[in-house]
Amino acid sequence: MTRGRVAGAAVAAAFVMACSGAPEGPATDQYPALGTLIEVSIRGVAPDAQADAFRAVRDAFAHAELNWHAWANGDLAVHNAALADGRPTAPPSDLAALLARAEEIRTATGGLFDPRLGALVEAWGFHDPGSAPSAPPADAIDAWLTGTIPVRLDLGGIAKGAAVAEALRRLNALGVEHALVNAGGDVAVIGRADSRRWSIGIRNPRGVGVIAGVELASGEALITSGDYERGYDLDGVRFHHLLDPRTGYPARGTASVTVLHTDPVLADAAATALFVAGDAWPELATTLGIETVLRIADDGTAYVTDAMAARLLPTAIGPPLKLTRVTPAAPR
Repeated sequence: MTRGRVAGAAVAAAFVMACSGAPEGPATDQYPALGTLIEVSIRGVAPDAQADAFRAVRDAFAHAELNWHAWANGDLAVHNAALADGRPTAPPSDLAALLARAEEIRTATGGLFDPRLGALVEAWGFHDPGSAPSAPPADAIDAWLTGTIPVRLDLGGIAKGAAVAEALRRLNALGVEHALVNAGGDVAVIGRADSRRWSIGIRNPRGVGVIAGVELASGEALITSGDYERGYDLDGVRFHHLLDPRTGYPARGTASVTVLHTDPVLADAAATALFVAGDAWPELATTLGIETVLRIADDGTAYVTDAMAARLLPTAIGPPLKLTRVTPAAPR
């Protein structure tokens, strides 16, 4: 379900950037969910209404953690069990909609984003944030490549974005006009931090600190997928949870991908797919209609679209970012 363990200092850095500078700081809430740290900031809410607002967000993430996680005991687990037994199944409307969206994006990405990877994720041990992952036996990889491994749907590449979107929807329904929700690097905002926009830091995937900042307008989301978030190093090779469906192994060539978009669900799935695409990411970004992308390659090269270059802000935290601009082809 989760992209994994995001370093607390990096998350805190992004959160401080988002909240600093206000004459009267916004009210904040922080807690673990979905295997990561959830950070919520709201502004302009009366003190007696803040508890209800934070509770609404917690309920949204609790629902996602139970019902959109393949290895919990909720709706997706029940759906997967029915599929495994060949029984007809009709998942609840919210899960059905998310599954349909995941399948739509799988088709659009040519399978580089694939919600059917659950059994392979489990074989690698990346399904449980508390476990110590290890390489699966070769026959498990062969079973995936030949299509003989049982299908287990896993929404890990899309559920956090969906949960963030739902959290903001619930806050908006309560009349909250200014809020930031950060689920371990999946950030979306409404309104403003104060007299300016919310400012978010992008983590350095190969060191401490952040490499750049981005100011988000109301309704925008900034989503990052990185190989540092869950994985391990063995004999100088990084094994991580972002699996390439074409090989059954962790994707190679990329350290992190950051996507800015108004749809947190699409941005979440796109960050995963563009990570897996490697050097072919510009073409896939065009296919998905994603214009604002930052990709950090394994060698530290920062590739950026013109739209993202225009949004990046320098930061004194971490090394300066040297950008290589890439202009994706216009959609056909």
